[in-house]
Amino acid sequence: MLIFLDILYTVLHLIIIVFNLTGWMFESTRKVHLFVVGITCFCWLILGIRYGFGYCPLTEWQWEVKARLGENDLPASFITFLINNLLGGKVSENLITNGTGIVFLVVVVITVYLNFFKRRNFR
Repeated sequence: MLIFLDILYTVLHLIIIVFNLTGWMFESTRKVHLFVVGITCFCWLILGIRYGFGYCPLTEWQWEVKARLGENDLPASFITFLINNLLGGKVSENLITNGTGIVFLVVVVITVYLNFFKRRNFR
C-alpha cells in the first residue's frame, strides 16, 4: 500500500506541476489553471508562514510515506527531488528553489494577464 501511495503522490505531483506550467496555454483550461495556481500560491506563501516558504501538503504526505518506506535525507521540495533523480546528481537546492520561484512567478503573471487583462475577441 505504501508503494502505491508513493506512486500516486508522484503522479499527482507531476500532473500539478505540468498543469501549473502549461494550463494557461489553452483557453478552455485558463480558469481552472488560475484556481490551481492560486492554491499553489496559498500553500507556498500563506501556509508557508507557518510551515516554511514553499510548503506543499502533498510533499509532506509523500515524504511521510517515503520515510515509512525507509527513504531518508529527502530535500525540502519534490521538484528538487525530481530534478536530482532525473539528472542523477546533486543540483543545488537553492538553484532549484530560485529557478522554481522565477518560473512560477512568470506563470502567475501570464495567467493573471490572460484571465483578467487580455481583451476577448468578440465575433
